[in-house]
Amino acid sequence: MRHLLQPRVLNQAALAAAVSALAAYPAFDLLMRVPGGVPLLEFTIFICTTVLWGFVFAWHTPYTSRPVFAKPESRLFLAVTALGLVVAVVYAAWLDPIVRPKLPKEYPANYPEWFAATLFNLALQQLFLVFAPYDWCLRLTKRHRVAIVFTMLFAAAVPIMKLHLMNVQLSPALLALMLIMWALGGYLAVTFYLRGGIFLVCWWALLLQVRLLLYLNTTP
Repeated sequence: MRHLLQPRVLNQAALAAAVSALAAYPAFDLLMRVPGGVPLLEFTIFICTTVLWGFVFAWHTPYTSRPVFAKPESRLFLAVTALGLVVAVVYAAWLDPIVRPKLPKEYPANYPEWFAATLFNLALQQLFLVFAPYDWCLRLTKRHRVAIVFTMLFAAAVPIMKLHLMNVQLSPALLALMLIMWALGGYLAVTFYLRGGIFLVCWWALLLQVRLLLYLNTTP
């Protein structure tokens, strides 16, 4: 806890949380359409992400000996870019045509919605599904492999719970495929996080988000 309560960590976490809350505003205002509730949501996001960013700034570097923000090597950046484009094509060619008709609200319909969803993904989703879970589990167990497996399972479990709350009926084969893709995505994100820091993970996530531009103003 001594790392978490350091003034430097608290200041960094609060600043990053303010950026996250600001980036989440378009999604709350445009996509979720919460009349009069956006300020409360923004405040809640700020408080919650301050804690999550605290996990990142307090424990990532001491337990991994790697910086939170790092400039990735050129080879690594090109490899991640190529892999991201390949995965985006795989999603667009095989998975999206099956999933989109069943979950149309998960796909943006126009450019403002895409922009809002992309900001939300980069500012909050990666923090909640990758950065904070990995660093929290690593601090708790002090075992790198355990933290990776936990993050993979967490990255797959959250969307599954979301589907359950939405009462969406998917075939067992499709659900299993999506589960594998989510878990694999969690593994890749953690790997990129350790090798290239937060920026590399955000670049990877952005490449996957770009494919959604193909579906704007089209019928599922």
